Amino acid sequence: MNTIAKEIQTKKDFEQLKTQLKTTRTTGRAESLADRVEEGAAGLAVFAQGLSEEEWRTPVSERDGRSVGVIVHHVASMYPIEIDVARAVASGKAVTDVTWEVVAELNAKHAHDQAGVTKAAALELLRRNSREAAAAVRAFTDEELDRAAPFSLSFGAPVTAQFVIEDHALRHSWHHLARIRTAVGR
Repeated sequence: MNTIAKEIQTKKDFEQLKTQLKTTRTTGRAESLADRVEEGAAGLAVFAQGLSEEEWRTPVSERDGRSVGVIVHHVASMYPIEIDVARAVASGKAVTDVTWEVVAELNAKHAHDQAGVTKAAALELLRRNSREAAAAVRAFTDEELDRAAPFSLSFGAPVTAQFVIEDHALRHSWHHLARIRTAVGR
């Protein structure tokens, strides 16, 4: 092999090695985040599976009249939106159209539309959407996780994509599981 061919081969090998190292290096954080998304969803699913029909229909609180079942379905249905927002921030795009008023409207419409949701339907959606969300999180690079953009739910503060994942797709199931436990007294 001539010197130029060796140099090209060596450069190609070097670039492939850099790509492999980057992939290895970046998947650690993304993998950890995805594992925690799955852990939260699994905890919610296991707890919800053990609820009686009466508990399933119990309002989570007086202030939030949504039933436990509606809340479980709500968590499941929010994963795609939460991941889309994280992807937008990861691309450096400001997210300005997600406000607390929009969230309240979405939640009210969802509660109305899903008032009679069955446990089986909600748990299937939770399992499917959390699995897809975790897979999407695993695809983020460290650079994407570190990228920040203004986010309207954080009052326009430039937050990172990792923060959006942690504060929404990851935290959401844990937050609602705690509220559900309180509502059913266990």
